[in-house]
Amino acid sequence: MSTQLERESIVGNTIERRRTIVRGIVQGVGFRPFVARLAGELHLSGYCGNDDSSVFIEVEGPTWALDEFDRRLHAESPPLAVVVDVVREARPPEGDRVFEISASRRTAAARTLVSPDVAMCTDCSREFGDPDDRRYRHPFINCTNCGPRLTVITDLPYDRPATTMAAFEMCERCAREYSDPADRRFHAQPISCHDCGPHVVALSAGRRITGDDNVLAEVHGALGAGLVVAVKGIGGFHLVCDATNTGAVARLRERKNRPHKPFAVMAADVAGVEQICHLDAAETAALNSSAGPIVLLRKRSGRTIAASAAPGLDELGIMLAYSGVHKLLLSPVAGRPAARYLVMTSGNLSGEPLCFDNDDAVARLSGVADLFLLHDREIAVPCEDSVLAVADGSVLPIRRSRGFAPVPIVLPDTGPVVLAVGAEVKNTFCLTRQNYAFCSSHLGDMGTLESQRAFELSVDQLMTLHSVTPKLLVADDHPGYATRQWAERHSDTTGIPLTTVQHHHAHVASLLAEHGRIGTAVLGIAFDGTGFGCDRTVWGGELLLVGPNVEDAIRVGHLQSFLLPGGDAAVRNPVRTALALLHEVGIDAPGATATLDPAERKLVASQLASGTGCIRTTSIGRLFDGVSSLLGVCHRVSYEAQAAIELETLARSAHNAIPLHMAIEGDELRLGGLLRELLDGLRSGLAPADLALGFHLALASAAAELAADLARRSQVSTIGLTGGVFGNRILLRVMRTTLQDRGFEVLCHEKVPCNDGGLSIGQAVVGRARYARIDETE
Repeated sequence: MSTQLERESIVGNTIERRRTIVRGIVQGVGFRPFVARLAGELHLSGYCGNDDSSVFIEVEGPTWALDEFDRRLHAESPPLAVVVDVVREARPPEGDRVFEISASRRTAAARTLVSPDVAMCTDCSREFGDPDDRRYRHPFINCTNCGPRLTVITDLPYDRPATTMAAFEMCERCAREYSDPADRRFHAQPISCHDCGPHVVALSAGRRITGDDNVLAEVHGALGAGLVVAVKGIGGFHLVCDATNTGAVARLRERKNRPHKPFAVMAADVAGVEQICHLDAAETAALNSSAGPIVLLRKRSGRTIAASAAPGLDELGIMLAYSGVHKLLLSPVAGRPAARYLVMTSGNLSGEPLCFDNDDAVARLSGVADLFLLHDREIAVPCEDSVLAVADGSVLPIRRSRGFAPVPIVLPDTGPVVLAVGAEVKNTFCLTRQNYAFCSSHLGDMGTLESQRAFELSVDQLMTLHSVTPKLLVADDHPGYATRQWAERHSDTTGIPLTTVQHHHAHVASLLAEHGRIGTAVLGIAFDGTGFGCDRTVWGGELLLVGPNVEDAIRVGHLQSFLLPGGDAAVRNPVRTALALLHEVGIDAPGATATLDPAERKLVASQLASGTGCIRTTSIGRLFDGVSSLLGVCHRVSYEAQAAIELETLARSAHNAIPLHMAIEGDELRLGGLLRELLDGLRSGLAPADLALGFHLALASAAAELAADLARRSQVSTIGLTGGVFGNRILLRVMRTTLQDRGFEVLCHEKVPCNDGGLSIGQAVVGRARYARIDETE
């Protein structure tokens, strides 16, 4: 390793000065102290500071040292920093002798980027567990590298007075740390300790319990007795019970009216997770990541976790304790043992938005929770837990929320401010500013008035944070979506123009946006459950050609259509879809739909014969539903995609896939041969699991073959896989591999969900492309 003097003797001692502007999430993450330390190590002079949209840096010194500074500025930036772009220019040397952190500068109309909430870092974990540290077992421990961000911010710039920590005056010791550039808590806005921070309290049967140890002892006692506790965390409430207590889990299901949908489980550490789930290196990394998401993991055999936590599935959604409050839930206190594993499900009633206010939670959850663990730090922006899976070593986002939102997707160029309002289920919305697309955290389903109010509040909050007014509104083509109707009302009230985008077109545009490939011609395979088609039928098995202009999309292929009897009634009852599939291909097999009672069978048969109350669909999601019922897996559902998820679970247990074939005719994937082979296999006594895997492989093979043919005919070399069905990792893996083996570049989702949680970004991208034309006609 060369010394500084040796380097100078080799490259000379030419003195230069460079000005650098760094944009991104670079405020409130320790970026200025990092720059000052780096400049000190390289004996550079100059200064750095913040304005409302960037960090500005001037450094002066030998050329080699400036080059090393530039390299390490990228390679060693703080853990929470997200550098979007860096602009450099040469400046004349000024001869200064020291490096300083200058005061922040305010810039009119500029807005900085907001960091997401981040799981507790290693340093804070060490302090939290050290009896000699003054933050030992502090429920709200954090530093510049971790803790709440988005959920405590009330306005920008990100300073303590503009957070929900404004109500807590720092003690003398915290103030010293906050003001010291050499300290890990320099300008950590949520900084606190036992003396000056928020405090926890428990409410139980009219009693109010205070004092950390007293509160935790009460909570541990309740959990040990099989009770349900409502816990206020960073971004909202969880409903919590002992995950090993079958009775407690059943009680929570009954009270929340959630009969089958899986619950997430929290563990204290990876060692605890390894006792109940299989883990590979990529899954371990995801669990330990700063986002602290729920990760879908394969269950180990055994009965540690109540089977009813994830009924009918071979996976558990697992997360690690990511805040001080959660670590205390899994730590013994006052002689009371702690639970090893806790169910942590969203603190809401079925179909309602997340509770995040103390009084609202007590009012709405009093029929579910036996005890409330509250604290007095307000939550400014509610935020659900994120959910992801790992597929072949790559992250597959399922719900993008805490830990990820509101990190923007960077777009290739600047454009107008656009508000895209998303879909009806798994809703997010997207706001674009400059070359950023800001996707909201997960909001959920828009089917209730409470959810729609929460949506409107969240839209107002995000527009306030960015201090912008949209020039264009974008919604889904579906006229019945609550989000579309909100956008129409908002357009009428404000005069802001509205455009709509076809559902699957938006899915493909979302995929292009996250990969920075807007402008690339792509053959998009968009498979999902429901999307309003251009022909006013229900689409969901689409192959779309999207050109270099992202607003141009042509449907070039699809699944054979079939009747969906009763619309939503068929979605809730896959056995009805099974009968519809058989009717479409002319198969009379009453035994295959034996779970239909006579009256229901007569009703559905009448609908199919007359077409009354039916709509045509090309939905791959509904195909999965029908096959799930035909194989005896799931006939009625209580949550979205239940039948398809349970079918994938069965397929993973297969010993040998039964060879099945799905025909292609013209631009269609045909149903008849596949369904006949499936029923013949059942009549022959073949294992349903082997048939389930055979179905997956047949669909994947045919879809890949059709896509490859269409792409080659269109002279397109890139194929994209998008839509909620690609949450199925068997289908995703086989199609990706097959298409790559045929020489195609294959794009899959890695940053935003393939399901409707990522749809709003695609809407926004298409809306921006249309804006100039729309503006000209106004």
